[in-house]
Amino acid sequence: MRHPLRALLAACTLAAAGITGLTLAGPAQADTRICDQYGSTTIGGRYVVMNNRWGTTAEQCINVTGTGFAITSQQGVGNTSGAPVSYPAVYFGCHYTNCSPGTNLPIRVGSISSATSSVSYNFVSGATYNASYDIWLDPAPKTNGVNAQEIMIWFNRQGSIQPIGSRVGTATVGGRTWEVWQGSNGANAVVSYVAPTAIASWSFSVLDFINDVKNRGAITDSWYLTSVQAGFEPWIGGAGLAVNSFSAAVNGGATVPSTPPSTPPGEAACTVTYTTNVWNTGFTAGVTVANTGGSAINGWALDFSLPAGQSITGSWNAALSGTSGAITARNAGHNGGVPAGGSTSFGFQGTYSGTFAAPTGFTLNGRACARG
Repeated sequence: MRHPLRALLAACTLAAAGITGLTLAGPAQADTRICDQYGSTTIGGRYVVMNNRWGTTAEQCINVTGTGFAITSQQGVGNTSGAPVSYPAVYFGCHYTNCSPGTNLPIRVGSISSATSSVSYNFVSGATYNASYDIWLDPAPKTNGVNAQEIMIWFNRQGSIQPIGSRVGTATVGGRTWEVWQGSNGANAVVSYVAPTAIASWSFSVLDFINDVKNRGAITDSWYLTSVQAGFEPWIGGAGLAVNSFSAAVNGGATVPSTPPSTPPGEAACTVTYTTNVWNTGFTAGVTVANTGGSAINGWALDFSLPAGQSITGSWNAALSGTSGAITARNAGHNGGVPAGGSTSFGFQGTYSGTFAAPTGFTLNGRACARG
């Protein structure tokens, strides 16, 4: 999918942070036309349709029906070696504080007993685009901002475009064989499943894809499913592309093992050690996060604020959201699990002006950490 703003370095998907509120058009009737950049409306009393023209100032308009939408005008042109220009889509769940009516998302992955969806697309020739089904997950039950993990299902691909990252093999999911790509767009991790031939319609288990990503070590049962979305990422053209119909249902009720809290509420269950190497106007920082609680951490997000004048230029062993001010560092695919008494580390490089200083505090998964 994409978030309303997208990192230009991304080859195909979402995300930079910081969009303004969505423009709401009210409950849709058949043939409702939306041309506003982030215009949206509801259909069927259950889903949200969004125009989401995040990557271009050129016109894009969609025609919203009672069951889906069609692109009627798409004048933007994107670089096929970079990001698309938009992600018009219909979704169930929460996206940048705009939640679909009556949704039960976000929901903990380990609590999901079933998650099913059905979608029917209309494709066109002569345009460069993908037909993409997006699944969004995060360590926290977020209803706003960029989620940590994106799953993309490419139902169709037209033109010289490819998913984020690199191809890591093939997989059989939902009874179909897929090319699997994995990488990061700088704001979130992405696992993409690319159909070798176009799929015009399909009813399937969303949980099958979530479980495959979980088996790859990218997420755990403690993460949250925040939304599922069906739409298109156009690079060039796209008028006539349509989601003819869309439905989704996520049910809880799965048995979740009970784990008593390892520390009383409010007490630190983590210690952060922050070491730096500083020169002229540059620096590197090494961050070690120790789990001082009595149970394992499965998926982590460390929040901290850089002092004024500091800016991050690169990082390793974590996905960082933001480059200055408020920063969130999320685990990479290989270091999301931290056993009780264990630790994990990541680092970053940056520039600074004025007097160099370290962050004053760190918060792990919403809980303040002690300083090492």
